[in-house]
Amino acid sequence: MVIRLDLPHFHLSELEIVDQLVLERQNGINRLYFTSIHAEWRARVGLYVAVNGNPEAIAPWPDLRAKGVGDRFRNLYLSPGAESVQKPILDALRRRTLTYCPACGEDGTPNTLDHYLPKDTYPEFAVCPVNLFPMCDICQGAKGTKLLSTDNERLFLHPYFDAFIDTQLVELTIDGPYNAPEAIYLRAAAGLSDASRFLIERHLRELSIPSRYSRYFSEAYLRLLRHIQLMRSKGSDICSRLEDFRDMEALKSVNAWGHIFYDGVLRDNALVDYLLNSPDLPQV
Repeated sequence: MVIRLDLPHFHLSELEIVDQLVLERQNGINRLYFTSIHAEWRARVGLYVAVNGNPEAIAPWPDLRAKGVGDRFRNLYLSPGAESVQKPILDALRRRTLTYCPACGEDGTPNTLDHYLPKDTYPEFAVCPVNLFPMCDICQGAKGTKLLSTDNERLFLHPYFDAFIDTQLVELTIDGPYNAPEAIYLRAAAGLSDASRFLIERHLRELSIPSRYSRYFSEAYLRLLRHIQLMRSKGSDICSRLEDFRDMEALKSVNAWGHIFYDGVLRDNALVDYLLNSPDLPQV
């Protein structure tokens, strides 16, 4: 489940970065090329910011389709010069330490920067900070260069621009029997608009989050049952402890996997009753 990130801020704006990149090319072999496309490049970066990076509103730049031309932009990311304007920016983005993947919400430090609009298709955004954010290897492999559905709808939430992801996006439903649940379901949370709900469903599907979360749930549920046995033996206030676990996970994000798990448990009154009162809690 996507987790909101603050927009990256540097001493130069997105447009000023473009200006500096063009200026740095003035003594190189691509001087005339970058001078000629300066205004258009600037306009496209401005469009990206204006439409929040939405690929529904940003067609690829036809002039950059030729690999040799697109590589002039991609190489700004792949091989930044030691004194280039983009190198400290890219280094700072890579140093951004997170304990979860913003694209899926799973715990773990994401290892790579992802281009929200892929640099293969949109090379002009290859070093735009607003187009770059940390992502885990599994999400990056699943996302690849995908952008739009067959109905020309964007597939993925944007962690910088989709403000509604500050709220809980997904709710967990657990099917009985509670000693060994047979199925779980992740659904868009109640109260969201249809457009937001459909976007969330596409995002979950394209990153294979339901199947990944199912594996997480199996382990988390076993740990829960063991912990319930321990809390019963100590006479603990189980509901209060579960609420504490949920609230602790929410400090990361309401869309972190742990918060989704404990929220789902606590919203299921029959499951809570089972955990509190069942005489046949499995020995796991």
